[in-house]
Amino acid sequence: MVRWAPNARGRLEQAALELFGERGYDATTVKEIAERAGLTERTFFRHFADKREVLFGGTTLQDGLVGTLAEIPEDTAPLAAVAATLEAAGELFDGRRDLVRQRQALIAAHPELQERELIKLATLGSALAAALRERGIAEPAASLAAEAGMAVFKVAFERWLEDAEEQAFTQHLRDGFAGLKTLTAGA
Repeated sequence: MVRWAPNARGRLEQAALELFGERGYDATTVKEIAERAGLTERTFFRHFADKREVLFGGTTLQDGLVGTLAEIPEDTAPLAAVAATLEAAGELFDGRRDLVRQRQALIAAHPELQERELIKLATLGSALAAALRERGIAEPAASLAAEAGMAVFKVAFERWLEDAEEQAFTQHLRDGFAGLKTLTAGA
């Protein structure tokens, strides 16, 4: 096994998607994923809690969002700070549309994966709200900004996957936040 090769996490994710496509999600084991990636099961579990988690990136996205939010100037309005944070994270998706579509098709076919995705989205929203509170944003503004941002993220993500013109994910985010602004201005 080539344990020393770089990007073990990425190799495990790619191997899992390949095997899920070939054999089906339920028929694929962690051992098979690790073997396909040229790694051990032990290495798999250093990166992921279980085979479902290989589809959800562990805490990488959450840590990135919280870290990005911390770098945004303190005087930025809460929703604008969340928008900037999500836009920075959204750049991770560009250039990976086919892989993400494959992942989403797998999630759509398995209720337990749909449940995990909803939990992950809720966890991301909670982490953003906590980071906003650490910046001194009071409740309910912190939670409202985080949850509104995650709603825009979810809609932008779905539109990006369906986009025949293949615009950048960040454009869908910008459009979503502009739509939210228009919607709330008319309230």
